[in-house]
Amino acid sequence: MTFATNRSIADNLISERPAARYASYVVLAVLGTLILTLSAKTRVVFGPVDMSLETLAVYALAAAFGARLGLATLLLYMAEGAAGLPVFQATPEKGIGLVYMMGPTGGYLAGFVLAAIVVGWAADRGWDRQIVKFAGAVILGEALVLGLGYGWLSALIGTHEAWQYGVVPFLVPDLIKVALVVLAVPSIWSLISRIAR
Repeated sequence: MTFATNRSIADNLISERPAARYASYVVLAVLGTLILTLSAKTRVVFGPVDMSLETLAVYALAAAFGARLGLATLLLYMAEGAAGLPVFQATPEKGIGLVYMMGPTGGYLAGFVLAAIVVGWAADRGWDRQIVKFAGAVILGEALVLGLGYGWLSALIGTHEAWQYGVVPFLVPDLIKVALVVLAVPSIWSLISRIAR
């Protein structure tokens, strides 16, 4: 079995037959939303915005799925949340649906979508096999998540408080999550390459 270097991990592992391929995409997207939900519920309460494993899941899924399937998975996740399913971090206790999405975590949720596009785009180009290039893409994704999260939270609670509660507590933990993904994904590709020989 040969693996294409310009395709995501998921694209390399699923069937080439069109019907089976599209069915696989649907299954992977649904499984991806389950992973995102579980990662969101694994949280530490901080204040206006709690810490979770969600960014780790976003980056890992985008790297494994590529830009199109990664984006589709995030959009499906957002649609589930908008429809009132308790998929987000503090749902249902802090609200559900669009009301929750417009609350303190709204900017971070938007950032997840953009981060999935950036990291998935990098994976589609084979950057996920090279630590330095992949690190750049994941760090840009992280900057988008924190930047949009900070901007939205600033409008709700003020710039100083948004920085203090919405950015500073996440810097070190999120850099650890970035490092985990950046080191793990190229290692997975290396393992796949060895198995495929």
